[in-house]
Amino acid sequence: MKVILGSASPRRKEILSQAGIAFEVIVSDCEERITKSVPAEVVEELSRQKSEDVWKKAVLKYGSDDDLLVIGADTIVAFGHTIYGKPKDEDDAVRMLKTLSGATHQVYTGVTVINAGRTLTFSECTDVTMYDVSDEEIRAYVESGEPMDKAGAYAIQGGYARYIKEIRGEYNNVVGFPVARMVHELRKNGLYV
Repeated sequence: MKVILGSASPRRKEILSQAGIAFEVIVSDCEERITKSVPAEVVEELSRQKSEDVWKKAVLKYGSDDDLLVIGADTIVAFGHTIYGKPKDEDDAVRMLKTLSGATHQVYTGVTVINAGRTLTFSECTDVTMYDVSDEEIRAYVESGEPMDKAGAYAIQGGYARYIKEIRGEYNNVVGFPVARMVHELRKNGLYV
């Protein structure tokens, strides 16, 4: 089976590689349309859109859908009723990190897998609690540039790890892809990678 990851995310590529899953990348360029407001539903909707776009590209490229398995994913951070994606600029990153400082928030990743006309969509949620972080520490982190392409403006596997007090749930979900949950869901549905 040819596994296609519908994401250019270096973190997702690294997680799948570490799990021993051979794959190639076809990036989705579809325009994201959000019609939902509940975080789990938002990431499921976005992952489905990406997977469907990549599925069409993969079938065009390979001419058959029998042996293709396309994986699309999307990650957001939620705090209360507010959803945080990637920051627009440094001020937005500072605002997000100040809000998350000293509190517990949720990281949601939606995953959609398509194989031979079958579509499987699920989301994973992980609780992340941060220590209090000073304005100076936040500003220095933002100036490093690391948070600019991260949901919630931080990387748990990067420089912001020093401020993470606790996580409850799958660590890789916070990095950007719940690989253990995906493998479990695939097996449960008779698919293997």
